[in-house]
Amino acid sequence: MAKRIKSKITFEQKQVADAQIKEIQKQIDYDTKDYTIEFLVEKFKKGDFFIPEYQRKFIWKESNRSLFIESVLLGLPIPFMFFGNCQNGKIEIIDGAQRIQTLNSFISDGFKLIGLKKLDTLNKFYFSDLSEVQQRKFKEKTLRIITLEEDTPNEIRQDLFNRINTSGIKANSSEIRRGSFPGKLTSFIEECCKNELFITLCPIPEKGERRHERFELVLRFFAYTNYYLSFVHSVNTFLDDFLISNMETFDDEAYRKEFEKMLEFVQKYFPNGFAKIKNATATPRVRFEAIAVGVALALREEPDLVVENVDWLNSEKFKQCTTSDASNNQGKLRGRIEYVRDQLLKR
Repeated sequence: MAKRIKSKITFEQKQVADAQIKEIQKQIDYDTKDYTIEFLVEKFKKGDFFIPEYQRKFIWKESNRSLFIESVLLGLPIPFMFFGNCQNGKIEIIDGAQRIQTLNSFISDGFKLIGLKKLDTLNKFYFSDLSEVQQRKFKEKTLRIITLEEDTPNEIRQDLFNRINTSGIKANSSEIRRGSFPGKLTSFIEECCKNELFITLCPIPEKGERRHERFELVLRFFAYTNYYLSFVHSVNTFLDDFLISNMETFDDEAYRKEFEKMLEFVQKYFPNGFAKIKNATATPRVRFEAIAVGVALALREEPDLVVENVDWLNSEKFKQCTTSDASNNQGKLRGRIEYVRDQLLKR
């Protein structure tokens, strides 16, 4: 690789840069306050706190709103909201409109809670269904607000909104699941992710490693191997339910034995492991599911199974089974898993 030639920055250029930083910093002055939910909602209803024109309309689904309310009820940390003082004495909501509108709607009985995992006894509850004690505690909870002073230019406010809403990387389903459902099964899956043979047979790019793709694959293996016939259409719901319902009751010895036996079989008979080609750097989820679960199901029927070859991996049928389109379709999931199982058992 050719050595990068570093351009020479002059003293004058550094002075100009320093001046620009100081000039823009002077335009950003703010204060930090903690407001109760009751205060925030009342101010919003009166119009003292308002949503500016450049913001998006209310777009959270009921499930998103319910999860946010659950987080508040649980006392989980809520990200700062950004407000801005205006010359007319009112305050614009630069970032936090979805949360403010959700709080206002919930307290007004505008929607009922659905899909809660932690506080599942509250599903179908409206705010007025909570006990008086919980209603009062909810209203008294405080949220931290960063408020820009009124002389902060509009372009700075809009830029702040754009940065907050475009620069962040959302947590994926695996990251959320690992953090939301700690327990015995979650820890066991983490342990399986470190299996050296699994790592060798199932290449994952560095970004996937950082975002816990291996956790996702191992979880899918156990969930589908045991319950794929119960899968309907929502992968996230299916995996969440499996993780929660089996958290403390699963047989770790049996799970480990089946996982390791499946890996040993793949190592012995599949030249490229779970990957498409020998030096692949990634493993498609649908391909992993098909091979891993199909092998496990075949070994359940014939524990001492021996196969001559796996040439069918190159067949048009297998390619069709492991295309990514409609991968959450019940028929396709069952089709690719049972295709591998049946090919191994020579059906």
